Amino acid sequence: MIKIDLNFFATLSEYLPEKNDCYEVFEDLSVEKLITDLGVPLDTVKLIFINGKREKLSYQLKNGDRVGIFPPVGGG
Repeated sequence: MIKIDLNFFATLSEYLPEKNDCYEVFEDLSVEKLITDLGVPLDTVKLIFINGKREKLSYQLKNGDRVGIFPPVGGG
C-alpha cells in the first residue's frame, strides 16, 4: 500500500474520503480506478493534476503523489 494526498474540488468534494491527506491505495492503481472505486461518475471529472502537473486517467499512482480532481467549471 502507498499513501497519497487526495483532493476533490467544487462539486466533487462530496466524494472525498476521510483522511484524504494520507489516503491509502494499492501501488500502481490508476487514477481512473481510484475515481470509480470512490463512486465518482467519470463524466463529472474534467481535470486531473498529479503533483501540479496535468495527467490522464491512466496515470499509475505513486507513493506521496498529490492528486487533485476537478469537475467542469462554468463561469459567467
